[in-house]
Amino acid sequence: MDTVIMERALVVGTGLIGTSAALAMKARGVSVYLRDAAPGMARIAASLGAGTDQPPKERVDLAVVAVPPALVPDVLVALQAEGVARHHTDVASVKAGPQQDAIALACDTVSYVGGHPMAGSERSGPLAARADLFEGCNWVLTPTPDTDTETLNTTLELVAMCGAVPVVMEAAAHDRAVGLVSHAPHVVASLVAALLDQAEERTVSLAGSGVRDLTRIAAADPMLWVDILSANALVVADLLEELSAGMDDAVAGLRAVAATDEDKRSSGARVVETLLRRGQSGRARISGKRGTGPVQYETVTVVIGDQPGELARLFTDASDAGVNIEDVYLEHSAGRPTGLVQLSVVQDLADVLVAVLRSRGWKQRP
Repeated sequence: MDTVIMERALVVGTGLIGTSAALAMKARGVSVYLRDAAPGMARIAASLGAGTDQPPKERVDLAVVAVPPALVPDVLVALQAEGVARHHTDVASVKAGPQQDAIALACDTVSYVGGHPMAGSERSGPLAARADLFEGCNWVLTPTPDTDTETLNTTLELVAMCGAVPVVMEAAAHDRAVGLVSHAPHVVASLVAALLDQAEERTVSLAGSGVRDLTRIAAADPMLWVDILSANALVVADLLEELSAGMDDAVAGLRAVAATDEDKRSSGARVVETLLRRGQSGRARISGKRGTGPVQYETVTVVIGDQPGELARLFTDASDAGVNIEDVYLEHSAGRPTGLVQLSVVQDLADVLVAVLRSRGWKQRP
């Protein structure tokens, strides 16, 4: 990449993604200007140290459009007419439609490259923003055929400042990909969570880490997701239709398992086993760190007491074992004397970690 030194940037839209990008750039010495259709949001982001909500006095190097997908084309064209920035990008989670609409509005695609950082949270707004939100995540860039090299390089500098991994894709290919790995799963999580909405309180109280993990993203802002799903509706509909066919097979297999006929039970069990094995195989493909190939991990579950310093002691003992903790999940309810900590480690090191933890008095759960 040619040397680019970004000095000034404008972030339009100070929600979770826009404010997080602003915080990351500010931490790298960039003068960041904040703008939002709701001025109060920009003031909140400014109070968090993301930049200033005052307008820039001179042209900025990069304008980052962090608004819902349907608004990107109009905002982009307005910014170009204003001449406030040399280069432009966006962070919308859908690319093909906004890109086509921007071209239809006579957008200058030479100074524009689409972008989508593959990071987020079920929380929204500037108060949920973090400068490290994008660390290690993929940041997809979808240049047009005439995107200028300097525009691409300036946007690559933004990605580098945010600690993300750039991935260049064609816009339509991006939308198909995120439909599979993000948009359709969000609908599925919402469907599962909707079953809980009408369930008895006693039933819901039994929910453990499995259903919590599966439905976590369903807590996100519904109106935000209406915008996202609307912009990628046909792709998501096709994926859900494919999923529906698999659900039909699962239903038929489970009903067969419950039959009195031995042959039907065996046939149904094979159908269910095939589904579960395909799921296991698919899950293994995403078990690696973001931006790397898949790696086999194993979970070591440890019982932890509800005393100050216990979690720090556990991490220290794991470090002494020479084992890196790849991921951690804490399952604990207020008022309970103990909880469970699930430590994800490289498979080959799991036995080493278990041996050291046992020698230091920690109890494991299978």
